[in-house]
Amino acid sequence: MSEIDERHPVITPRRVKFDWADTPLHWIPGEPVATHFINVLHLLLPAGERWFVHVYKQALPLVEDDERLYREVKGFMGQEAVHAYSHQGVLDRQMLARGLDPRPLTRRIEWLFKRILGDRPPLPGMSRRRWLKLRIGIIAGIEHYTAVLGQWILDARALDGAGADPTMLDLLRWHGAEEVEHRSVAFDVYEHVAGGYAQRVRSFFIGLIAMPLAVYAGAAYLCRADPTLHGVRPRLRDYRRAVRRGLFPSNRFMIAAARRYLRRDYHPSAECSTRRAVAYLSTSPAARAAGYGTS
Repeated sequence: MSEIDERHPVITPRRVKFDWADTPLHWIPGEPVATHFINVLHLLLPAGERWFVHVYKQALPLVEDDERLYREVKGFMGQEAVHAYSHQGVLDRQMLARGLDPRPLTRRIEWLFKRILGDRPPLPGMSRRRWLKLRIGIIAGIEHYTAVLGQWILDARALDGAGADPTMLDLLRWHGAEEVEHRSVAFDVYEHVAGGYAQRVRSFFIGLIAMPLAVYAGAAYLCRADPTLHGVRPRLRDYRRAVRRGLFPSNRFMIAAARRYLRRDYHPSAECSTRRAVAYLSTSPAARAAGYGTS
């Protein structure tokens, strides 16, 4: 494999497709709650990644003076748009086809991104420019977690051992690999347009507080809406069991990732492995079918 720049890899959107015809509702066999813990990603990512693209369209003029960063942002936006489309396919063609309707919750999520995190500043007297920089900081913090979770899913052999559906694993690992690949872009944009450490911390904690609440609320909704489950709800012991089996990242993992991000000398290039991500992307079934992988 040729030399890879961990800080500035080439970022290329891969327009992959997934066929959900044979993917069961509980794609981790015998683990409906663990399945739905991970399925929360499909609820959040279509609206969230469309929001990323919307915010970065506004950020593009602020990075025009840096040709490399401008090019990377364009690649980042392209990848995120494909991610949103691909996870929307799970909602439309995997969940709905099997009797689980995610739309009541995804409509609320869309509203949150458009209204609460939309273009109008939430506080009187806050300028649109300041609000844009804060949202760029929030995205930088979220992208830190999408990268470390991307690395986690690439390495999560327990999911293979549990018999997880190969198409769903390919979606998650293709997406995770691209998150690792473009992990420095959002942070570099934040440093370019804002750069303050205190604001980076404030922005990060907005996302950090929302994350566990979103995971629990999303998993609880999916368990309630699942036509094959009756009276089942996600409990702390379900989460701990999934962590023990290696099917879900632990609180310790998430806290350690937060501590690294909060270091003053943090840069995403020190996280994860572009080489590992590119190696997966060269063999991903979806990427190969779309002409991006090795033959």
